[in-house]
Amino acid sequence: MAQCTAPRNGHRTASGAASCPACSSRSRGYGGGYQSYSPSSYSSSGSGLSNSIGSSSARPHWSKSGSSVAYTAADVRMLTPVRQNVERRASKPDLRDIFLCHAWDDRKGAAKELHDKLEALGVSVWFSEKDVLLGASLLREIDKGLVKSRVGIVLVTPSFLKRISGEGIADKELSALLATDLLVPIVHETTYEDLRDASPLLGSRSGLDTAEDPIENIAAKLAELVAL
Repeated sequence: MAQCTAPRNGHRTASGAASCPACSSRSRGYGGGYQSYSPSSYSSSGSGLSNSIGSSSARPHWSKSGSSVAYTAADVRMLTPVRQNVERRASKPDLRDIFLCHAWDDRKGAAKELHDKLEALGVSVWFSEKDVLLGASLLREIDKGLVKSRVGIVLVTPSFLKRISGEGIADKELSALLATDLLVPIVHETTYEDLRDASPLLGSRSGLDTAEDPIENIAAKLAELVAL
């Protein structure tokens, strides 16, 4: 008998449930579905992901006609509040599109890769490697970057989990981002279960996962999210 790949807390995304050998047939057969951990993923009718778990794609209102970027209904539901904040902040001048929160150890690896893919798509990214000058106060520059960015993304890696456990710079950025509705967690080479162990508050937020969606697709979704 096929085993569920997320037996404890359910699947974080519709695509994850659809690809699970135990849950994919169930998700097509009835509306019960598998819900994400985050309360924000529940619909007003109380059915959570049940209305869309079998649907492979959905089109958010901010995605332009002809776009090849594919979204699940769960993606759209999770990203819609962030997009609403982007639109509300559209009149503010000189904002970066994205503030990239990451562990220092990832600055030349996964964080750099995500930064480069976003900038290749025309997204302006606040990134400590290029935006903090030698001798400048890192905390002060982080504060400025957060204020002057439309969206904050948190790249959650094994190194990031170690940093927040030790209350490093990443924890300072995370605390500020958690106080807003502009936060998109991106889990990379770790799991949401590990994230919940290190930071239950961040782990309760729905987000994106490179195990279910390649980093190129995630970058494309973020680029459409912040496009005005």
